[in-house]
Amino acid sequence: MTARKTPGIRVEAVRNGHGIVARKAFRPGDLVCSIKGTIVSSEQVWRYWDKDPRMAANCMRYDEDQYLNPEGEIGAFANHSCAPNSFVFKEGRRLVFRAIKPIAAHDEITHDYATLIGADDIWKMRCNCGESRCRKTVQSFHKLPAGTLRRYKALGAVPDFILATL
Repeated sequence: MTARKTPGIRVEAVRNGHGIVARKAFRPGDLVCSIKGTIVSSEQVWRYWDKDPRMAANCMRYDEDQYLNPEGEIGAFANHSCAPNSFVFKEGRRLVFRAIKPIAAHDEITHDYATLIGADDIWKMRCNCGESRCRKTVQSFHKLPAGTLRRYKALGAVPDFILATL
């Protein structure tokens, strides 16, 4: 697995199984890592549901109708938080994690799954992030509280193709 070869981060046991953990400090705006994987169609994600629902759930929306499947890569260990310290940004033709607030060495690197779930997606999950302001359910971006929506938009943390689904 390439996860152990990514500088500055590694996969470790965390609150919810395994997650991405910082090996060094990151400042807001720092590139944490590129998210590698295979680009697949939305139809392929549906086929994953039949074989391996966890693989389907790990796929990240890449554009209007394609997803990045990080299977076998560090992105497969990305965990959600209702108070994330990073976001997934699309830069050119790649997805990356960028810090949105200071991340200390040994902190888990988390992002808000809702920023990659459009109003046209039906996926949702029960949240177990443990944050004091946990929303209890992770679902599409358009169902976030109004203040969270505004903050995420101001950070530029929501891809245009997700905003277009509102």
